[in-house]
Formats: sequence, C-alpha cells, structure tokens
Amino acid sequence: MLKYRFTSLAILALALSFSLTTSAAETKSSKSPGKPQAKKPRPKPVVSPLLFGDGRLTFQVSAPNAKEVFLTGQMLKTKRILLGKDGRGIWSATIAPVAPGVYEYSFLIDGQKTIDPGNSQIKPMRSPRSSILHIRGTESERHHADFRNDIPHGTVHYHSYHSLAINRFRELEIYTPPGYETSNERYPLLVLQHGHSDSYATWTRHGKAHWILDNLIADGKAMPMIVVMADGHPVPESYGGGRSVANTEELRKDLLEAVLPMVEKNYRVKPGRGNRAITGLSMGGLHSLAIGLTEMDEFGWVGAFSAACPDAEAVASALKDSADTNVRLKLLWIAIGKKDFLLKENRRFRDELKEAGVKHVYRETEGSHSWPVWRGYLAEFAPLLFQ
Repeated sequence: MLKYRFTSLAILALALSFSLTTSAAETKSSKSPGKPQAKKPRPKPVVSPLLFGDGRLTFQVSAPNAKEVFLTGQMLKTKRILLGKDGRGIWSATIAPVAPGVYEYSFLIDGQKTIDPGNSQIKPMRSPRSSILHIRGTESERHHADFRNDIPHGTVHYHSYHSLAINRFRELEIYTPPGYETSNERYPLLVLQHGHSDSYATWTRHGKAHWILDNLIADGKAMPMIVVMADGHPVPESYGGGRSVANTEELRKDLLEAVLPMVEKNYRVKPGRGNRAITGLSMGGLHSLAIGLTEMDEFGWVGAFSAACPDAEAVASALKDSADTNVRLKLLWIAIGKKDFLLKENRRFRDELKEAGVKHVYRETEGSHSWPVWRGYLAEFAPLLFQ
C-alpha cells in the first residue's frame, strides 16, 4: 500500500510542476499579447580609419580590457604611435595628412599585432596581421599604383586547380591587359611572385599590380602583357622557412608542368622564351632567380626585387657558362633598397655575377623592405620587358 502512495505523490508533483510552468508562460505571454519582444539595439560599429576633409586620419579600435594600444604602419614617420582610450574602451589616434599611396598598417594590442577590425581591406597573408590604407591623390598627385578612371582597365582572373605535377590543390590569379577580351592578339607573359608569408592574391589586392600595369600600358610605357601570380608556398611547411629548397623546387615543377601549360591552353600567349619573364619580391625574388637562371629555355627575362638571393651553387649553370647565359638572357635586373635587411646578400650576389661575367643591371635605391619600394620596382621593370 505504501508503494502506491509514493507513486501517487510523484504523479501529483509532476502535474503541479507542469501546471506552474504553463501558468508562468501564459502570464508572460499575456503581458504583451501579439507584440514581439523588443530587441537589444546593435552596438554602433567602430569604423576605421576616418578620413577628414583636411586630410587628417583617425584610426580607432575597441579594446576595453587592453592596457596599451599602438598603431604601426608604413605611412607613419615614426615606428609606432600610442593611442588614447576613451570612456567606452575605444582607443584612437589622429595623424597628419598622408601622401597618396597604398600602405599597410596594424594595431599592437598589448603586444599582439593584429588587423584593424574596422577596415574591410585586409592584406592577403598566411596569417593576416595587416590592413590596407589607400590614399588616392588628385590628378597632379597621381602615383603609379593609383586607380585611374580615365583609362581602359584589364581583368584579374582567379583559378583554382589540382596540380598533377606536385599532387596539390593550388590557386593563382591571372591579369589580362585592357582590350584582351575584344581582340585576337597574343601577348607576352610575365610570372610575378609574392614574398614570404603572403599569397597569390597579395600582388593585386595590396600591391595593385593590375593598376600599375593599366597605367603603364595606357601611357605607352609598357607592352600589353599577361601576368601570372602563383602561390609561392606550395609546401605548407615553407611558411616560416621561405628559403626552403623543397618549396622552390615544388614551385618550379608546378610552374613548368602545370601552370604554364594551363595558361597556354586557356589564354592567348605568345610562344617562346623571348616572350616570357619571371620576377618577384623577397622570397619571390629568390624564386625568380633560382628558377629563371636555370630555366633559360623557358624565360628570357629575369628580375628580382629585394630578393633573398640564392647561393651560387643553386645557379651554378648560369654562372659557369656566362657566355651562353649572356646570349640567352635578354635582361637580368636586380634592385634593392639601401635600408633593406637583405642588402648585404644582394651585394654578394652582384659580386658573384660580376666575377662570373654575367651581364646584369643592379640598382640600389632609397627605401627598405616594403611595398612602396616594390611597387616602384614593378613600375620600373615592366617597361623594360619584351622590347
């Protein structure tokens, strides 16, 4: 009998709990019958940077719990500047007008380098840490990497593919010059490689290579050309080791056995080594020298911007038979900034070329290891090609 009393009590407790829950829900519903509950207003976004009419720029970021925030970037005259914090936890700093150009910058939040979350323009990188600042100039202030609305523009194409040559998924971008779609002409080909930690998209999204070429072609300074920008990190482990021989060799194999045949199949490119050039910046400069100087059946024009130079052994064939190299290479062009940390090894490579008797153009310019310098090199190198 006692067993059944416990069961009855349990059933009664469940019924009472259900009744109370239902009543509470009905009471809550009866407070605003047929009316949706008010939503909490979305916080106002922190937009950065802000450009004022007099050219000043304000950079800001929300970091309520941060102890200190710095701004660092290529547009600053100092290495970094400290931001101030307001009562809402927003850190900000206003800087003087910046000369027209394309710059990269970052926030240092308690020592951690990060993008500007208020700016959708992010530099393509393996681990994005830099945002893009583009200051357009007036017609009189126009610079080589600026967008001009008074000229024809080329097209940037994206390709993803599986490279049978190295058995990897790969991505690249291809620039075709203005008028490509409406003509039947064939064009010379430039392979343009990015630096360590960047990607196939960095030369267009941040370097504005397509704008530079548009401007040069419109002004009659450069030949219309097709440009291939491949991923320079085929070996995932090469991120962190840009000088990896294995990475360079995989890129060589991918370029020669997958990329160039694909481009020849799908685009109207002129045949022959005299219509092919290769160049790149930093790690991409290493790739262009290591591949271009040992694959002269494929490339007749070779350039290097602030290159991580290969050892003499890696290009021994070009140095050993300099007479043949001088006949086959139409141009070997090397440039480096006087404040670049790779200056010493570029001078070493220059001396090795001189000693071997390999003809080349060597340039030391103002500047450091930075994009403003490399954009200038592309604007200087492209007009020399395919003449």
